[in-house]
Amino acid sequence: MSSKINLYRVVPVLMSFFVMSFVDLVGIGVDRVSLDMDLSPTVAQLIPSAAFLWFFLLSVPFGILQSRLGKRFMLNIGMLVTALGLLVPALGLFIPYFYSFAMVLIGFALLGIGNTIVQVSANPLLVDVVPGNRASSFLSFSQFIKSIGSMLGAPLAAVFASWFGDWKVLFLVFGIVSVITVVWLGSVSIDETREGEIKASFASAFKLLGNKFVLLMVLAIFVVVGVDVGFNSNSGQFFMNSFGLEQTAAESGRSVYFFGKMLGTFGGALLLTRVASRKFYVWSTIFGILCFAAILLLRSEASAWALTFLIGLAIANIFPLVFSIAVEEYPGRKNEISGLMMMAISGGAVIPLLMGWITDISTNLIGMSVLLLCMFYLLAAAVYAIRFHQMRS
Repeated sequence: MSSKINLYRVVPVLMSFFVMSFVDLVGIGVDRVSLDMDLSPTVAQLIPSAAFLWFFLLSVPFGILQSRLGKRFMLNIGMLVTALGLLVPALGLFIPYFYSFAMVLIGFALLGIGNTIVQVSANPLLVDVVPGNRASSFLSFSQFIKSIGSMLGAPLAAVFASWFGDWKVLFLVFGIVSVITVVWLGSVSIDETREGEIKASFASAFKLLGNKFVLLMVLAIFVVVGVDVGFNSNSGQFFMNSFGLEQTAAESGRSVYFFGKMLGTFGGALLLTRVASRKFYVWSTIFGILCFAAILLLRSEASAWALTFLIGLAIANIFPLVFSIAVEEYPGRKNEISGLMMMAISGGAVIPLLMGWITDISTNLIGMSVLLLCMFYLLAAAVYAIRFHQMRS
């Protein structure tokens, strides 16, 4: 592959990561729908579960399908389904009785299905359109783009609620952006690399889980997405219960978190041109453990804001690091690894629901402690990734 970066091809692919961020509306959805419909913590966490369950069920089939139909084709299909999922709750703007918990779950389920396709296809397509030695850097930068969209969710919901009297205008706007991105990507010519890739099948994909390294990296994706979605969907209630913040201020904590992620991914894109990805992974998890321990122990409002930002900074690059490290070890199994890792995004359905259940039977603080335990697993996986690479070198 040429070492030259072709922005004509790269930019619309990066824009698909902005569309990918729309699934993070589950966080603002939990807070706003809970308030609108008076939901319990466990029931409210069905919203992220409805979105992220599909990663477990459909990622591998979509990974196999994209090996036959092409990454760009599947990516555009995913963004169209994302647009449909966004427009379902947006119908509540025009038909008030349409806004029910059942329709919210249907909308987020479609959003999750579309996002599953987008995540399966966007990461390997980005690897295709950038030079091989820049893959880790660009995968981190793609998460910077995603973080911009994630960060905008909460403030835009507040703005639209103020301007139009309804926060659900946000769904309509993001749905239109999804359609525009489909048209843009569809107009660009992209040569997808297929040479050296083993033809994917259900058997070959799941057989890879017999490889200890691949299994641990897949579980790392399960855990890090669970941490991301768990903090996103539980932080509002955590700030209200533990720090006494009112609703709007508590929601703004989510934007502080995504702002940290945004800066972290931008910084990561620069640092990964100089720092080994496996070492960066280890230090990110150590930093994350310290930040999570501190936010659970400290009780000042100032520390809450600062640590929320630092948690976003720590988490920012772990997902793209795990993905790029796994693909680097087994480049010929890119489609299968992508499918398995996107299946593991279902951690965003399981871990928040577990946190909601623990919160219901104990306290929000104990529910949030689950995230600290997850960080310790990520550290163990990072150390193993270094040892595995050394053994193969």
